[in-house]
Amino acid sequence: MIEKQHKKFLTVAPFECAWRNDLRFREAGRGCVAFEAFALNDVTVVFREHVGSQHYHYKRDNSPHYTVIIGSHRNRRLKIEVDGNTVVDVAGIGLCCSSAFQSYWISIYDGLISIGKGRYPFQNLVFQWLDSNPNCSVQYVGLSSWDKHVGYRNVNVLPLTQNHISLWTNVDCGEYDGKEDCEEAMENESGNYENWGLGNFLESWELSDIVFVVGEEEIAVPAHKVILGASGNFSSSLFNQDVIQLLDVSYPVLHAFLQYIYTGHTKVLESQLSSLRTLSLKYEVTPLVKQCEEITERFKLNKKLFDSGNNVEISYRGSKPQCGTAFPSGLPLSMQRLIQFHVTGEYSDVDIYIGGHDLVAPSHKIILALWSIPFFKMFTNGMSESISSKVLLQDVPLEAFKAMLEFLYCGELGSEDTTDIGTLLIQLLLLADQFGVTLLHQECCKTLLECLSEDTVCPILQAISSVPSCKLIEETCVRKLAMHFDYCTTSSMDFVLLDEASFSNILKHPDLTVTSEERVLNAILLWCLQAKELYGWDVVDETMLNLMPEHLFGERFHSASLLLPLVRFPLLPYALLKKVRGPG
Repeated sequence: MIEKQHKKFLTVAPFECAWRNDLRFREAGRGCVAFEAFALNDVTVVFREHVGSQHYHYKRDNSPHYTVIIGSHRNRRLKIEVDGNTVVDVAGIGLCCSSAFQSYWISIYDGLISIGKGRYPFQNLVFQWLDSNPNCSVQYVGLSSWDKHVGYRNVNVLPLTQNHISLWTNVDCGEYDGKEDCEEAMENESGNYENWGLGNFLESWELSDIVFVVGEEEIAVPAHKVILGASGNFSSSLFNQDVIQLLDVSYPVLHAFLQYIYTGHTKVLESQLSSLRTLSLKYEVTPLVKQCEEITERFKLNKKLFDSGNNVEISYRGSKPQCGTAFPSGLPLSMQRLIQFHVTGEYSDVDIYIGGHDLVAPSHKIILALWSIPFFKMFTNGMSESISSKVLLQDVPLEAFKAMLEFLYCGELGSEDTTDIGTLLIQLLLLADQFGVTLLHQECCKTLLECLSEDTVCPILQAISSVPSCKLIEETCVRKLAMHFDYCTTSSMDFVLLDEASFSNILKHPDLTVTSEERVLNAILLWCLQAKELYGWDVVDETMLNLMPEHLFGERFHSASLLLPLVRFPLLPYALLKKVRGPG
């Protein structure tokens, strides 16, 4: 429940507690409270089965309860108490109080207490503790203090969605360790990319930056500005606030509205169809308006009365075929608007910097997380990037990263990105692999295979040979090199940059085609020497008169002993074979 706007903030005096009937979990033992507080120390939140008194003090409370104290011991520690007994007392976890308002959230799920900071709940998890003997009856939230005044404002009691429950309960924890535990939880939550898409963020507090408050119950429903802005006409003036009040709209209607935007399909009671159309018309979600009108018209033509108990299913009819579950193709989102938001930075919530360069682009966390599980983890697992609005990426090629960002907003690979196969496209492929952008990876692989030639095969194979997801391209490159061995080992010296495994696979390939076995011998010697210019075995033979093989081949001396036996020496000309064998 969102706190009434006319209340600027609530001050709680020392050793007192503020209780309100609206500060209550919908389900006993399960819920989340988000709030802002200012204090020099001891922001104290109590969770209890029944409302306490104003002069309540948790130390003298005989009823079962949980107490979370942020900024305990002169703003140095976090404490959790169960029935007045301390169970957690830790320092240095990044929670502190100040004379300015700071944002926090605390959730409880069957004794699993999660604590985080930031304006939006379920992000920036800082600490977790699991009660082995959970109290599943707590439901009222009390705002308390210790020996100094504490100010509270923007207090919201929120339900726990299934996404958050599965996220936090997949962590087997005593105390939450931070990054490693959270990454493991994220793997459980989102390891299957095929099921990953915008629907995962429907009514999720993850990366949300705006809240709808609907119905007489004032239910808080989170959303994402850039997604709403791409679906209809949500004016900038409206988006300047973080809360949209729709008290005349019921939750089922708003849910159907958002579900249509985030997934492309929804269902609503026939009796709510008119309300859904009105809401869609208000925000100019045109496809949904038209479909509501078409369904209503069909009812009229068939002289069918609306039945409040029947559901109407509505699915978006996109003009483009669905290209994958992750991208808004197949959803009622305007790609033109998404690209515009990318160019202008409107509604952006993260600035991306590349090491050694200035700002690359203001971006939107939800768009990056929609495509990339690594970005999703980065923004939600308590790392510094999940708190900061700036992200610094090191050792990332600038132009390739810009091209990847453009793909994330339009879902298409630009023609200019495919012209220089030797550099940009390969870098783009490696970035797509690094950040898990599967559809971009597939597009790059397809383009590379289409443009593969004898002149490009060596640099491509060198770049992708160590990338497991590029196995098909690797095998294709090895086969092409084997079939055009003479040309690829004489037109340039790129092949000497290949790793030993790749070069060995080429020599062993059943499709290896050469005009003479001398070409194979020369190529092996050049590769072992890491030569920069083309010459034959006879030059190596002369050089070996003055240098021992281990000095001549250096770090590839051991490789020489493995590769030279691959030469079919009986096929060499007798005169050459005689020289190779030496005197006697």
